[in-house]
Amino acid sequence: MPGFQVGEKVVYPNQGIGVIENISIRYFGGRPEKFYLLRLMCNHMTVMVPFSHVEEIGLRRLSRNGELERVLTFLATGACKSRGDWKNRFKENCEKMRVGGLLQIAEVLKSLLLLQLQKPLSFREKRMLERARQMLITEIALSRGMSEAEAFELVRRALAKASLTLPPPQA
Repeated sequence: MPGFQVGEKVVYPNQGIGVIENISIRYFGGRPEKFYLLRLMCNHMTVMVPFSHVEEIGLRRLSRNGELERVLTFLATGACKSRGDWKNRFKENCEKMRVGGLLQIAEVLKSLLLLQLQKPLSFREKRMLERARQMLITEIALSRGMSEAEAFELVRRALAKASLTLPPPQA
């Protein structure tokens, strides 16, 4: 289990990136439980994550450069397999977003962009596409120490090689 430090940026799957603000102990039924106090960067919400649930939740460190390169290569050249049935496809994509690995988030983004070429996305799929886009851009920007605009351009160029268009952020 990874040990995070106060001040470290971490990925909270399907929620975004947060900063560990504090490590504290609370008592439940007389038993101590250690917690990370995490402030999410997207909405400044504070979340308490028990040490005992870190792996279950999927809290992880930001992706490193090698992983970022694999993601960009996948966006440019990787193949996506997508279920035809809406319910199964949505369930599979929700699970990928919940697991929270950057490559899985990129898979959701690319598969929804490909699907969008064939037919209009449902409201829930449009929201998922926007969430995947935002999570991908934010993590790349923070991992590489660049602006979100630069990260957007990096992802846009990778997808353009696959003849896909990255939507701009929704207002």
